[in-house]
Amino acid sequence: MRILVVDDEPQLRRALERALKLEGYEVGLAANGDEALGTLASQRADAVVLDVLMPKRDGLSVCRELRERGDRTPVLMLT
Repeated sequence: MRILVVDDEPQLRRALERALKLEGYEVGLAANGDEALGTLASQRADAVVLDVLMPKRDGLSVCRELRERGDRTPVLMLT
């Protein structure tokens, strides 16, 4: 199972990556909403852990964009 972690804070991104990898997940990382959308357009994820508050494009607008594209990947919002 591949999970995309999207957060603008590098320490939190790395902590989530380590924890998820220890549980056996394959983990992709994105530092912001635009990067996340680009990654999801080219690579499939089974789930997304998405920070709500990020500069440029926040998590809610990323989720909205995914749904408008017809992408039904499960999203866990991180606040």
